[in-house]
Amino acid sequence: MQPPKQFPFSRRQVLRGLLATTAFGLTAKFGTGCTPAQEGGDEGDEAASGGGSEELVIGFLYVGPKDDFGYNQAHAEGAAAIAELPGVKIVEQASVPETSEVEEAMRSMIEIDGATVLFPTSFGYFDPHILKLAEEFPDVQFLHAGGLYTDDMPDNIGSYFGYIDEAQYVAGIVAGLTTESNKLGFVAAKPIPQVLRNINGFTLGAKSVNPDVTTQVIFTGDWAEPVKEAEAVNSMADQGIDVVTCHVDSPKVVIETAERRGMYSSGYHADQSALAPEGYLTGAEWDWTSIYTQYVEWLKEGKTLMNGDIPHIVRGGLESGFWKLSDFGPAVSDEAKAQAEEVKAMFADSSMVIYTGEIQDNTGEVKIPAGEELEQTAVELETMDWLVEGVDGSVEG
Repeated sequence: MQPPKQFPFSRRQVLRGLLATTAFGLTAKFGTGCTPAQEGGDEGDEAASGGGSEELVIGFLYVGPKDDFGYNQAHAEGAAAIAELPGVKIVEQASVPETSEVEEAMRSMIEIDGATVLFPTSFGYFDPHILKLAEEFPDVQFLHAGGLYTDDMPDNIGSYFGYIDEAQYVAGIVAGLTTESNKLGFVAAKPIPQVLRNINGFTLGAKSVNPDVTTQVIFTGDWAEPVKEAEAVNSMADQGIDVVTCHVDSPKVVIETAERRGMYSSGYHADQSALAPEGYLTGAEWDWTSIYTQYVEWLKEGKTLMNGDIPHIVRGGLESGFWKLSDFGPAVSDEAKAQAEEVKAMFADSSMVIYTGEIQDNTGEVKIPAGEELEQTAVELETMDWLVEGVDGSVEG
């Protein structure tokens, strides 16, 4: 018996096709030149602008599964938190590639689900996909997690991101006081500024308590490369590296491989302590609940990106609730806990500055002269393209 035939169409694609067919029939019947949105009259206009309805429909798109122990799970946890707020409806789609498929998914959320605000969370969704859809739907607000917004872009685009290199700095302190070999490892996806800031923050934190440490970096080339991630950790273990962390979409493979090899690990994005009960030290976790709640409050007050009531760029650190630290694992000493908590408190009251000169890159070039500081808002950090002294690796990947 042959298996039932599978059709390569999603529910959203079928529904969009039906809606398009119906709209075509109405146009032919009445001989109008209106678009489907215009056919809806005032009701359609209200749905597009967010006015006239008590329910705020917000769409979230993830490049991977919502339970990936990583980037997507962290955003999904934030979405789940605001789904509990009154008058808010959340629609979600996971495992959406950074291709034209995300455009299809966003159109479906707008045209079928009535979403007036979208959070396409993956870095690669932005250019050209968000830029294209923002032009196509000028009344829909697109809020992207990353540092890619510039003033010449459509005014219905916004950008939000946090200074999680602060959390990596604190995690680096724990790593620097735990390592026995003074060799740390960092598995990274791509050498973009956000990733480089995490590598540098982790290393600077470790070197602040243990100047002898070095960090080996291996770039895998993409956000989800589980085979390469496992190979990188195994290579590091073979070199005597005993603490590893990462910046990839799902740290699951990195953390589990490190645990099998008897290494310590430091997590990222979400809590991975369940994956490494012996070797997990702590982790730099995103906490998106605060910023998503803030956006909902602004939106329900009638504020928009388009009229300038909502900032086009939102940034923050621990003082704004953008990140948190995983609970300390069993291998973390009391000394490491105390020093980590001390510096964490300094981030909370904004008295700690990571990038205080003199700081050299790993080629010996002075990047921040002695006596100078780069606050987290510095443009130079948004465009970082170098690795700090003590890091063994190249921004060429």
